[in-house]
Amino acid sequence: QVQLVESGGGSVQPGGSLRLSCAASGFTFSYLTMHWYRQAPGQERELVASIESNGEGANYADSVKGRFTISRDNAKNTLYLQMNSLKPEDTGVYTCKAGRGPGYWGQGTQVTVAS
Repeated sequence: QVQLVESGGGSVQPGGSLRLSCAASGFTFSYLTMHWYRQAPGQERELVASIESNGEGANYADSVKGRFTISRDNAKNTLYLQMNSLKPEDTGVYTCKAGRGPGYWGQGTQVTVAS
């Protein structure tokens, strides 16, 4: 079956860094655009970053541009999100998604940025 398993979340101080991973299986990873979303309590889910199937054409929400980098390793069926200069407002559950439209979703990993 299709599986997307996020890892790398945790607690970090403002200004710190985290690297999230999303391990994919059960579909042809290299064919699909991949995305990172996040959601804070009481707020709607927000698209953070996307990357094309070949690794080109990455795009970012304005709130993370210049601080986050999305990447992928198609040989390892893995998606990454490098998060630098983290702010408290980056706190939330980060979830990877495979494909456009409905796509496939992981369960998410918690990121907490606080002093």
